Amino acid sequence: MLVSAASTLLGAILRLVTSAQGHWQGCPPSAEQRIYFANHQSHVDWVLIWATLPADLRQRTRPIAARDYWQASRLRHWLTREVFNAVYVNRQRTDDQDPLEPLVEALHGGDSIVIFPEGTRGHAVVPQAFKSGLFHLAQAFPQVPLVPVWMSNVQKVLPKNEVVPVPMLCVATYGTPLQLEPDEEKAAFLARTRQALLDLGQARGDLDASGGPA
Repeated sequence: MLVSAASTLLGAILRLVTSAQGHWQGCPPSAEQRIYFANHQSHVDWVLIWATLPADLRQRTRPIAARDYWQASRLRHWLTREVFNAVYVNRQRTDDQDPLEPLVEALHGGDSIVIFPEGTRGHAVVPQAFKSGLFHLAQAFPQVPLVPVWMSNVQKVLPKNEVVPVPMLCVATYGTPLQLEPDEEKAAFLARTRQALLDLGQARGDLDASGGPA
């Protein structure tokens, strides 16, 4: 009951602050297993995606959360563990640790996941170059569709190093699912998936025709 109440309260607060909207342009919401990948500019990025998913999808769609940050306080840890069912990853790891192991385990369990291929939050509207994790997941799970998600205005709600949110309309735009092409090389795949995000940003008017800030 406590988890349900926290989920309801958090959703209400998020709608008040962001009027969170989900625009499913390239695909409908579906219970099929998916890997959602999105631009990353704020600690509330995942929460916006969570708020725009239908309730039945929230239970099986798990965010990737940095263990050192989200377990730094009892409240953060409880929220990510009990409400969001997060997959924790270590940003500081030893050479013998596979950073993708927790994600692979979640996907083998049938869950969908949400990842941020830039690997870290950026200050600019334009996404940074993607790291290789999305490519390796696409190789390991070729049957799982990759859905780009462009998030608008989230960095204005809670900029990096800020703790007080600013009310702002936020939109998560879901694009057309992608998959790794046969014999596609890593660099080409990462450029193509990043471009899918840029295309959504341009369609939203957040980016200009060249892919720069509008």
